[in-house]
Amino acid sequence: LVKATLAEPGEGCVLVVDGGGSLAKALVGDVLAADGVKNGWAGVVVYGAVRDTPILETLDIGVKALGSVPIRSVKRGEGVVDTPVAFGGVVFVPGDVLHADPDGVVVLPAED
Repeated sequence: LVKATLAEPGEGCVLVVDGGGSLAKALVGDVLAADGVKNGWAGVVVYGAVRDTPILETLDIGVKALGSVPIRSVKRGEGVVDTPVAFGGVVFVPGDVLHADPDGVVVLPAED
């Protein structure tokens, strides 16, 4: 589902992915991130792992994750979109505004 979502127009949005905090397999790599750039995504926040970090750092998209691992995930098409996601003591609601820097991510509630 991450691949399919990043293949759609992002219009400056950030994709938040709940990988259950697992560092066993990467949920985003250079190819998916490049698709996100091509489709106008501003960033990806992964509660889990990513891969290809030297390349991710060169792309015009923000990527935050718990860590990196060279093992790719199996694409099963599972998951849901446009629903609140909770991890790290934070609830991410569609429409919230995210700001990130090298130290972390701040979530601001969407304006009504």
